[in-house]
Amino acid sequence: MSCSRHPTVKWAQRSDWVYITVELPDAEDVKLKLEPEGKFFFSATSGASKTLYEVDLDLLDSVDVNESKASVSSRSVFYLVKKAESKWWNRLTKQEGKHPLYLKVDWDKWVDEDDEDKGGEGDMDFGDFDFNGLNMGDTDEIGEEVAEEDGDGEGETAAETKEKKIDGEKDEEAVNAKKD
Repeated sequence: MSCSRHPTVKWAQRSDWVYITVELPDAEDVKLKLEPEGKFFFSATSGASKTLYEVDLDLLDSVDVNESKASVSSRSVFYLVKKAESKWWNRLTKQEGKHPLYLKVDWDKWVDEDDEDKGGEGDMDFGDFDFNGLNMGDTDEIGEEVAEEDGDGEGETAAETKEKKIDGEKDEEAVNAKKD
């Protein structure tokens, strides 16, 4: 039985969205499960030894799985999670009191509730992330290993950022569940 580690997870919000960034360079075998009641599960391997990293959170409230999106880059995995109800959350998870040490506020993306209407989100920097057509749907796999096309993996540009649409793989998940 192998132990998993927790990557650093940063979060910020708007009244209708939650931004979750999992900082994990060179993530492989990325799996995500997001459920309508707010269950958020992430796992991936990283490093030469293929160390397993996992995050299992009960988000504060319900989310819209079909409107939520994900993007994988060489340094992190970013989730744009649509809240089911447009309202500000006083914390990310249902857990009250002290939050896990790996969970941090993403001050680069944070806008106070009072400032949201002032257009504060126009300054949002998503780096190389491209969310066109990336729907989290109802599956948990988003970043199967990407074949190295140039062989050296150096000089990755925004256009080469690893991305994968993550809907339509429910059948594979069901098959894998039956094997277990």
